Amino acid sequence: MKKIYKVATRASALAMVQTRKAVEALSAAFPDFGFEIVEIKTTGDRRLEWSLEKAGGKGLFTKEIEDALLNMSADLAVHSAKDLPSEMPGGLTIAAVLPRDDSRDVLVLKTEPPTVIASGSPRRREQLKKIFPQAVWKDIRGNIETRLRKIDDGYAEAGVLSAAALDRLGMESFGGLRFMRLKVQNCVPAVGQGIIAVQCRKSDAGLFSKISDSKTMLALQLEREFLISLGGGCQSAYAAHYDGSVLHIYHESCGYASYEMDSSAPVDELKGQIRGICAGLRR
Repeated sequence: MKKIYKVATRASALAMVQTRKAVEALSAAFPDFGFEIVEIKTTGDRRLEWSLEKAGGKGLFTKEIEDALLNMSADLAVHSAKDLPSEMPGGLTIAAVLPRDDSRDVLVLKTEPPTVIASGSPRRREQLKKIFPQAVWKDIRGNIETRLRKIDDGYAEAGVLSAAALDRLGMESFGGLRFMRLKVQNCVPAVGQGIIAVQCRKSDAGLFSKISDSKTMLALQLEREFLISLGGGCQSAYAAHYDGSVLHIYHESCGYASYEMDSSAPVDELKGQIRGICAGLRR
């Protein structure tokens, strides 16, 4: 009889697609194990009336799932890596990541140029203000389809979504909206954007790391080092994206900047370089 591992996830359509991708990879790597998906409603899912920026953002989409790992009611958890706070509960770790999907942001346009843009992300807002300085910004909540429908119905003239999320849901178009993928230099993605992360108790990490993509894991480690060094979370207005050779960042003190990184160097050396960059930003 197969040993069954319970895999915790949010219940949204996007979270379920991501979790099925992770379970497919796990099942291929561990044919003698079974994997059962467990849906969990997080605070962020329940409190749709909250502004994520005002509520703080940290852990709103992860706490209940991490609690399930800690109380042993789940064995694994699947997250959008960008939702994971910089501080992880003791005893838990990111065991594996799937190969990264398109990490860019997508500008969703109803009217061009837009004068009202909907986004709850300070990171997106601060960067795109440079492109649309006259635009008024509105908060927006809900799943991907809900946000697209709101914009198509006239709630705003534009919005910003993750390319990876749209791709995973197979959304190439929606109503009368036009999708425009933004260059990283114009809107640096959130730390971990486009990455599906598998989290577990540290005691199981050695086993499940078998499915991890090494290039994507390096990128996530370096991007999260930037986040940790600045003490930020997913609702911070700064960003970092590692493309395999260059670290792209956005920070209020310098705007957009990029740094050449030697991917063959030890991880600790690369993290030290990032801590040095962050020390300069804090001055």
